[in-house]
Amino acid sequence: MNSTKKLRTIGWGLSVLISLFLILASASGKFTSWEGKAEMFAKLGWDKDVMFKIGIVEVGIAVLFLVPRTAFIATILLSAYLGGATATHVRVGEAFFVPIVLGVLAWIALGLRQPDIFRLAIGKPNQRTETEA
Repeated sequence: MNSTKKLRTIGWGLSVLISLFLILASASGKFTSWEGKAEMFAKLGWDKDVMFKIGIVEVGIAVLFLVPRTAFIATILLSAYLGGATATHVRVGEAFFVPIVLGVLAWIALGLRQPDIFRLAIGKPNQRTETEA
């Protein structure tokens, strides 16, 4: 297995883990009832109905992140979503590093899956053959 294929495999593995975290660990709590849910969401400034809708958005973005054709726009949407999560946690005085780390990992995962993302971010031109130039 060459290094490019290994990196893409790592990127896909990381992408699946991120999507599973978003769906199973984060969004599922927005869909289920549990003791203290209303109080916790009220502390964050959201009611249960809004959190349900946010959960739907979260699942949608997680699924789009796994589809190669929509992964780039999904990562942009995920960054915006996680920015809102960061702002919410900062506003209420809670730890806010998890959404930031998750966003950085999402971009790394996408860059490993699609190396053009890293080239675009770093500013290196695409590697073209002589016939294309």
